Amino acid sequence: MKYFDGHCDVLYKMFMDKTINFQNSDKLHVTKEGLQKGGTKIQCFALYVPESVHPDMRFEAALSMATIFYEKILQPNPDFKFIRTKKDIEDLKDGETGALLTLEGCDAIGGDLLKLKTLLRLGVSAVGLTWNYANAVADGALEPRGAGLSLFGKETVKLLNKQDIWVDVSHLSENAFWDVMEQADYPYASHSNTYNLCPHPRNLRDEQIKAMIEADSVIGITFVPQFLSGTNTATITDILRHLDYICSLGGEDHVGFGSDFDGISQTVKGLASTADYPNLINELTKYYTSTQVEKFLYTNMVKRFPK
Repeated sequence: MKYFDGHCDVLYKMFMDKTINFQNSDKLHVTKEGLQKGGTKIQCFALYVPESVHPDMRFEAALSMATIFYEKILQPNPDFKFIRTKKDIEDLKDGETGALLTLEGCDAIGGDLLKLKTLLRLGVSAVGLTWNYANAVADGALEPRGAGLSLFGKETVKLLNKQDIWVDVSHLSENAFWDVMEQADYPYASHSNTYNLCPHPRNLRDEQIKAMIEADSVIGITFVPQFLSGTNTATITDILRHLDYICSLGGEDHVGFGSDFDGISQTVKGLASTADYPNLINELTKYYTSTQVEKFLYTNMVKRFPK
């Protein structure tokens, strides 16, 4: 079965360690060999600039990661196709893998929309407004203040609407989430789980999940053990619990997966890398129809891709 993974941090890992080889490095959860072995059809690659990078250098760091995407992911692998539009997805042939570029947190743009426009011209198709803390756009999920969108943040969302870009609500504070739901044309959650099952600030409460469903959006269940079980250990059964819960709220057509591979140190038992996706698929097929499994793995995400 085809698989759409809504989030990974390969570019961050390769930015921090220039010796890593995307083809088969044992330092990565997501590699070319692993994607092909696991059956991933579309992989989202995030530009995530860590807080350790000086604010004056964060845009340059994002550009460096975009260069890694072009020169070390796409160029050496002609069977990897850059996804910018839904037609690019439709044109994928057997044996080809789609690569989609995203931005995790607007820290890289400071308060400058020109920098965001530059990243969009480079092919970014989804933008997470924050990481866990505050920036010029909004407050993140772990920012004690918990504020919503700033005036600059509202201008940012307007620009993303104009260019048909996904606005990622993962990592936002609750107030920022509701501001985005009010103002964004294409909200989605790349990698978030359910707060009711695991009360972590990064997870979505029932009202948020229902709002995403009502907006005809999609939520990517993530493989972060702390967001699945509240501990450093989790199983595929934990993933299915979160999936089933979203479905119980009416989300069968609005849920997918966003692994957060290479952005995590602990992994789900039996799901240590992208090569292990068949283990998840095998479990899904025990409890859901083939049509439902196809929705969860691929169709729900593709259907909401705004371009």
